[in-house]
Amino acid sequence: MTVTLVPSLPTLPASTRPDPLGVLGVPGEINLDHAASAPCARAAADAVAELLPWYASVHRGAGALSQRCTLAYERARQTVGDFVGARPEDHVIFTRNTTDAINLLARALPAGTTVVTFGGEHHANLLPWPRGSVRLPVPASPAGAVRALDAALGELARDARPGLPVLVAVTGASNVTGERWPVAELARVARRNGARILVDAAQLAPHAPVDLARLDVDYLALSGHKLYAPFGAGVLVGRGDWLDEAPPYLSGGGATSHVGAATHEVRWATGPARHEAGTPNLLGAVALAAVCAALADADRGALHAREQALLSRLRDGLAALPHVVELRTFGPDAPRVGIASFVVAGRDSADVAAHLARVHRIGVRDGLFCAHPLARRLLVEAAARSGRDDLPPTALRASLGLGTTEADVDALLTALATLP
Repeated sequence: MTVTLVPSLPTLPASTRPDPLGVLGVPGEINLDHAASAPCARAAADAVAELLPWYASVHRGAGALSQRCTLAYERARQTVGDFVGARPEDHVIFTRNTTDAINLLARALPAGTTVVTFGGEHHANLLPWPRGSVRLPVPASPAGAVRALDAALGELARDARPGLPVLVAVTGASNVTGERWPVAELARVARRNGARILVDAAQLAPHAPVDLARLDVDYLALSGHKLYAPFGAGVLVGRGDWLDEAPPYLSGGGATSHVGAATHEVRWATGPARHEAGTPNLLGAVALAAVCAALADADRGALHAREQALLSRLRDGLAALPHVVELRTFGPDAPRVGIASFVVAGRDSADVAAHLARVHRIGVRDGLFCAHPLARRLLVEAAARSGRDDLPPTALRASLGLGTTEADVDALLTALATLP
């Protein structure tokens, strides 16, 4: 198909162009809940606003609007793939979010696949896997995670399961504690034992570069709504063989290369189209790609240093409050992204969150963060470590990102210090 390029709208000179990584927000509201849904970046909003007048069908229209939208959609696929270091043979499949992406891969597993996860995963990386999956205990350190995986894969290799595939599914950064997991080391262990590995990068990708080729990872999943592109798109990126051999995730238009007079006479497409039936989320894909492009052009080292300074300010401030206990899986100095979860002794977490919102206009998350096994374990550990018997059964989580300021962090600390 020949695609006719349509001229873009005029662009502002670089000196007057708004910061593409500036985030939208409501004046007076302090948003410290980025780990749940990050605010919209200017790059995403501008990309959607520019495309909206042209909005039309993708892939199957001959008009100028459809041609432009098809080009924008496929360019978005390439941009997102480049952002995560996709290899030429990898598929970049647009989904709704990380949960949707992991469920897609779970449906595509060859028969007899054993999935190995840790108990510290988000529900999205615990619940979709088939019966017979192996769940390893939450390790006390990153090195412990590597040793536990090596031992588990060695045990599986000695089992009477010759030739059956194994998939390791692990988070890149915990949505409860922000602690980073040793993805490169876990990938080396998986490779040495003949297993494949999936990384849930929902919390890692917004904070640090992720490169499939460099990490030697087979699959990666992420969400746009955590990456400053809240328009309902996510991706599954990775090796195409399992995905091309599996039945389509959804059956319908766009996923087929031929449908005969009898509807069982179907030839399914290969590549991303096989699992993208129906009208795709064009605006979500374009928004996600715009943020990926803006982050790729940014000084990620400077962004990381700024976030780490804010995180240290937050964690040091929490540690100075005698009635606050932070949750952690690894040691206090383990590498982490801009997330801190904690409890206020003697206070219900939902009540504290409501007070922060109502009185101080500060938004944080309370609960078990869709990682119930891990959060409950860490609450027990926090009680033992602090020697307190008055910790609540749920926690609070403050999460930082683009747009967070020192004043935001200080406002939270002051509000916690002055709880009535």
